[in-house]
Amino acid sequence: MQTTQYTAEILNELQRTAALMNGDQTEQLVNGILEAKKVLVAGAGRSGFMAKSFAMRMMHMGLDPYVVGETVTPNLEDGDIFIVGSGSGETKSLVAMAEKAKSIGAFVAAITIAPNSTIGNLADIVVEIPAQTKSGEDTGNKSIQPMGSLFEQSLLLTYDSVILRLMERKGMNSETMYGRHANLE
Repeated sequence: MQTTQYTAEILNELQRTAALMNGDQTEQLVNGILEAKKVLVAGAGRSGFMAKSFAMRMMHMGLDPYVVGETVTPNLEDGDIFIVGSGSGETKSLVAMAEKAKSIGAFVAAITIAPNSTIGNLADIVVEIPAQTKSGEDTGNKSIQPMGSLFEQSLLLTYDSVILRLMERKGMNSETMYGRHANLE
């Protein structure tokens, strides 16, 4: 197969995955973000990169987002939302963070392949992304891509879609957000 054919197949996989997702779950996430004082995000590996890009866009919107583990991240408090992206829902460091967030009284949102995982069971909101697991386990939505690629790509698209919905709800557009874009270059 040529590279462009792989690209087309990846796009087909992403469309199929999006069609299998539950829109009510993502609306709950949007509402949770709008109701929160601060938004803290976390993920491990590539999912962590997706969380960072999500935090950046929320900052462009004028929200108060932070990435767990960064030096400027404040403490999590009651009334905040902790959003964790984890395909398996079992990553030990993320499980510990979700448990801590619950003990503080923060709202926990999980975006995962496995809604019945440890993190999924701790979460107040679960957004299920029906994708192949990192180990290749067939969850009913097989991918030609290696490991958790379909989940990670779908995670980014979900985060970007949440941004679009937040923009709509707040009456914002790209021009209003651009004013908060870094301009020190």
